[in-house]
Amino acid sequence: MHQKKTLGALMITAGAAAIGFASPAAAQQACPIKVGILHSLSGTMAISETTLKDTMLMLIDQQNEKGGLLGCQLEAVVVDPASDWPLFAEKARELLTVHDVDVIFGNWTSVSRKSVLPVIEELNGLLFYPVQYEGEESSKNVFYTGAAPNQQAIPAVDYFLDELGVEKFALLGTDYVYPRTTNKILEQYLKDKGIAAEDIFVNYTPFGHSDWSKIVSDVVALGADGKKVGVISTINGDANVGFYKELAASGVSADDIPVVAFSVGEEELSGLDTSNLVGHLAAWNYFQSADTPANEEFVAAWKARMGENRVTNDPMEAHYIGFNMWVQAVEQAGTTDVDAVSDAMIGQEFPNLTGGTAKMLPNHHLSKPVLIGEIQADGQFDIISETEEVDGDAWTDFLPESAVLTSDWKDLKCGMYNTETKTCVQIKSNY
Repeated sequence: MHQKKTLGALMITAGAAAIGFASPAAAQQACPIKVGILHSLSGTMAISETTLKDTMLMLIDQQNEKGGLLGCQLEAVVVDPASDWPLFAEKARELLTVHDVDVIFGNWTSVSRKSVLPVIEELNGLLFYPVQYEGEESSKNVFYTGAAPNQQAIPAVDYFLDELGVEKFALLGTDYVYPRTTNKILEQYLKDKGIAAEDIFVNYTPFGHSDWSKIVSDVVALGADGKKVGVISTINGDANVGFYKELAASGVSADDIPVVAFSVGEEELSGLDTSNLVGHLAAWNYFQSADTPANEEFVAAWKARMGENRVTNDPMEAHYIGFNMWVQAVEQAGTTDVDAVSDAMIGQEFPNLTGGTAKMLPNHHLSKPVLIGEIQADGQFDIISETEEVDGDAWTDFLPESAVLTSDWKDLKCGMYNTETKTCVQIKSNY
């Protein structure tokens, strides 16, 4: 476990000092450096997560080709939590206690992350989480490289309001913590913007849901009074296939009722007939169509490895940024020790693939640009809106109980600091 490895390094250091010479940091590092990969390779989320496993294997191979890290080669340890949320916790424990990994890159759904969180904190592991999520969390053991709501959900709603003139909103999500919390934030935000409660339709469906006819019919009926309707989609996994097919079967075009999705990217579209989806939208922080030299190189390396038909997407870029920041932090710390690496992570900068620079903030979230993309017939996205880098908020400004909270692991050493009472609040997740 991590404590043993750290103790061993301390003993080497003490021994070296006793005989009068200093051992370089690399000599203290146990080899190989093990990188845990915790992504579903089967079940409903495999459609999204298998690609992230492949991404990590590519990044690890690339790093090894550069000579590894601290004089060691990196070794990938891949497990399959199989879209089973309790199994994520078991597999995280296995990675940390049986395989003794130095870091974990993994999870997609928030319910799986919430399952893993107590294990990571108990065993002092280190998790890089690459997917957009609902916020309302900040752990000293997690770096959140996907978007917080203010970097995806809120800007997407603003686009619907300001650019498309949407007057009624259908908030459709899969029934778990990310959609429910995100929609709680969005409902309040929409009401603050003057949208009446009766003009907000909220619906949740289970993972893998396939019969969308009644829900799509309800969404269409929402606009019976002539007001413009828009769909905010937090539907996850393979349920998206049925949802978009039903839209097309019902003759609903993007001009009629635009959909902006937060969990549909190039990978999910690669399994769909996109001819009927042209004009629908997605909000992310990266699209494969980004026209930059760095992205051209990344896409070329991916296709050379995986095949010309394989696409890139936003969570892949999040892993790309997170992995490279972790490498930089390990090099800076001279060790893979979790506490030392976590301290070194704050303030790390690395070029993103859209032309800007990502920075790791004291709240363990990244600065990221916000992009709105329009689905094209070839399954790619035309980027129609892009911002400068936006700092990720761990706690939303749009819920009263969260607006008073801040996260700062650098100076305050607290993920839930109450700015009114000047106290650090530590609560266990109830998910």
